[in-house]
Amino acid sequence: MSFGEYGGRYVPETLIPALDELEQAWSSLRDDLSFQSELHWLRTSYAGRPTPLTHAARFAPDRRVYLKREDLMHTGAHKLNNALGQVLIAQRLGKTRIIAETGAGQHGVATATVCARFGLECVVYMGSEDIRRQAPNVERMRLLGAEVRPVEFGTQTLKEATSEAIRDWIANVETTHYVIGSCVGPAPYPELVRELQRVIGREAREQILVIEERLPDVVVACVGGGSNAIGMFYDFIEDDAVRLLGVEAAGAASLGTGRGGVLHGARSSLLADDDGQIMDAHSISAGLDYPGVGPEHAWLRDTGRAEYVPCTDEEALAAFHRLCETEGIVPALESSHALARALDCDGELVLVCLSGRGDKDLAEVLRRETGV
Repeated sequence: MSFGEYGGRYVPETLIPALDELEQAWSSLRDDLSFQSELHWLRTSYAGRPTPLTHAARFAPDRRVYLKREDLMHTGAHKLNNALGQVLIAQRLGKTRIIAETGAGQHGVATATVCARFGLECVVYMGSEDIRRQAPNVERMRLLGAEVRPVEFGTQTLKEATSEAIRDWIANVETTHYVIGSCVGPAPYPELVRELQRVIGREAREQILVIEERLPDVVVACVGGGSNAIGMFYDFIEDDAVRLLGVEAAGAASLGTGRGGVLHGARSSLLADDDGQIMDAHSISAGLDYPGVGPEHAWLRDTGRAEYVPCTDEEALAAFHRLCETEGIVPALESSHALARALDCDGELVLVCLSGRGDKDLAEVLRRETGV
């Protein structure tokens, strides 16, 4: 599927049959009652859906800010929505081995969790720098039976982990399914991940209408690859009066400062130099430290339906502490970027996707603030 000029498939011929197989499987399963029933049962009895809305009254006393609490999901983030769906599809395709990439570790934990639940082999690729920053999640993955393979070239972060996972997939495509963790990659992944994450926005839309009896003025979500954001935004796209606001890390603003190009199998908006070479991205948040973005976000930007703004490390840290101290909720550093912009965006009623909890980030926050 393409999103305007974005999306598509830019992959070795070896992977085309696997992508065709996945596309055909998803096309049949998305409306299959037995598949949807099993997925719904897992979401409710295992993952903990629906997640609630929380009114953050002390966090933002000058407006009404509601948090969509994906941090309360089993494993602590929205990533489980996607991992559950993709592993169920992989099982129906007869795949016995699952691979994944991870930056902040939450997707790796979610994938390892589902593989443990179903008894599947799991290999997670993770940059060495992210292994250092996200040690608690690395230990969780190993406890769950996954093999964590460090990637020690380039920036040793999410971009390189994704590249290494793709190499593995090419070599083992017959037995292996690659659970891509965000709405990136070759078709059908961007659409597949969005459909599995749509549960966030669908629930949030219903909940805010019950609580406030109207739709929000603004819906806010952080954007790295962009899966929590597209999941949160999608069911509001037809509501023209609702502003959609994506928040990027200032050092990884591929939508704000990027250009068109191809990365990891799809055309999107990327951080690239004049020669088209991919540039390094930076963020205090490992989950936003990626030089590209899902192609549907690039299309939403170009059409004007969604806006994308930057947030610095310092602003995210300030929002992190503010939510801790005013609401007793420790947010992920990724989510803290969305929280920072929720404080200063135009709108009386603001709905924020709190995409994950911050346990994994405590050591990095302390290191940044003490220099130790």
